[in-house]
Amino acid sequence: MGRYIKMAESPTEGHPDKLADLIADALLDEFLKKDPYSRVSLEILLISGMTFVSGHVSTESYVDIPGVVRSTIKEVGYNKPEYGFDADTSAVITSIEEQSPEIVLGISSEGAGDTATVVGYACTETPNYMPLPISLAHAISKKVSDMRKAGKAPFLRPDGKVLLTVVYEDDKPLFLKDLVVFVQHDPDVSLDNLREFVHEEVIKRVVPQDLLQKDTRIMINPSGRFVLGGPAADAGQTGRKIVSDAYGDVAYSGGSAFSGKDPTKTDRSASYLARMMAKHVVACGFAKRCMVQMAYAFGVSEVLAFDVETYGTEVIDKERIKSALLDVFPTGPKKIIDFLDLRKPIYKKTACYGHFGKEDLSWEKLTKVEDLKSRLSL
Repeated sequence: MGRYIKMAESPTEGHPDKLADLIADALLDEFLKKDPYSRVSLEILLISGMTFVSGHVSTESYVDIPGVVRSTIKEVGYNKPEYGFDADTSAVITSIEEQSPEIVLGISSEGAGDTATVVGYACTETPNYMPLPISLAHAISKKVSDMRKAGKAPFLRPDGKVLLTVVYEDDKPLFLKDLVVFVQHDPDVSLDNLREFVHEEVIKRVVPQDLLQKDTRIMINPSGRFVLGGPAADAGQTGRKIVSDAYGDVAYSGGSAFSGKDPTKTDRSASYLARMMAKHVVACGFAKRCMVQMAYAFGVSEVLAFDVETYGTEVIDKERIKSALLDVFPTGPKKIIDFLDLRKPIYKKTACYGHFGKEDLSWEKLTKVEDLKSRLSL
């Protein structure tokens, strides 16, 4: 195949779009904590001094929406007026309506809560079966945030983003070609000191040495100072980082966002199942790369379309793999919810640094390896 590049970006949790996702999932968790059968579909818009919460909710519980919003903003680190956006002074405006009765009927019949195409992907590039570019981008951006929140970099502010490119040859990652890191900072820190800190304390501690070559281009705040950031500098909205939430540019995107949606929404729940299926195929050694694609229609209680792509890396016929996956894993919308135990307040932890590859999530657990192997013994 020759050489080619793959790319990925990872915003920090203080990036306005990611903060919007985080607030949406923090609210979802609160609803589910009090009423596991809450049906929630929320959109968040952030701009200087204001947080807008809109959507449709049906629940038996009460949630202090402004309180959850402000505590989430404060947790991320927007807690000073000089940031232009902070938890204590941000107005919280809500517009919440009850879920449509037609949607209620569709879900009550165990049908899908929406119409969606979903994608799951796994590969052998990393120990958690995620593509290297997105895994590495998330690790770098999370390290920046962790050091700031631990007080080890008090001159950092919450906003930031990582963009990188990895050179591949014959489906194998070779080295890091470009690494760009943007970090928001206090006005009194010099760019030289900032760049040295990020290079020494973040990049060198996260990026494996064998991925850094003499031609690797590393840029830290290449545009210069980055003092004003977050919603004060750029409006944030849920659902605008769907490729970063998934697999980078390595796999297709189903096109739908995840955050703010309860598990009756198959664009979220079925995406998690598709990842679990693909991960099992690779973990069992049946292929080095696997992508699972599914389609759902609102109100329909079974999957409409199902396909598996293994990119020529399979060691067993793909049709057998497809058949075995359908035997082992439940694909009906309600069955997915029960199988993955999705009516719990688990979603806030997914909102930043990817929805996949975190081992404590149910769809990342390899619980069906023996079942799959027994149907596909080589």
